Amino acid sequence: MSISNAKINVTNLRLRTFIGFNPEEREKQQDVVINIEIHYPASLSAQTDDVANALNYKTVTKKVIQHVEEGRFLLLEKLVSDILAIGCEHPWVRYCQVKVDKPHALRFADSVSLTLESHLAERQ
Repeated sequence: MSISNAKINVTNLRLRTFIGFNPEEREKQQDVVINIEIHYPASLSAQTDDVANALNYKTVTKKVIQHVEEGRFLLLEKLVSDILAIGCEHPWVRYCQVKVDKPHALRFADSVSLTLESHLAERQ
């Protein structure tokens, strides 16, 4: 059996951060909901069952949590771009997509979201 890529999904990571440019948004943290999808080659980890051959999603998630909770962002685009960069740091990553929802950003909507993605050539 041939295995090509693993798809890691971090689903509905709920954090609080300063996001927005209105005065009340700059003074009070708001909820954000983060979804991350990362693709990487997994044939070696699937064959060996060795942690050293797998991408550690816990490490990625911890970096995202720290960056979001300690940061201040005027634009959703900047927040999503920063998380995307963290998701793409590991040299094995071939594709990463990040979606961030800002619940209650609009009066009559559940949330506003922004999605960015990156396709990476094979790196080593």
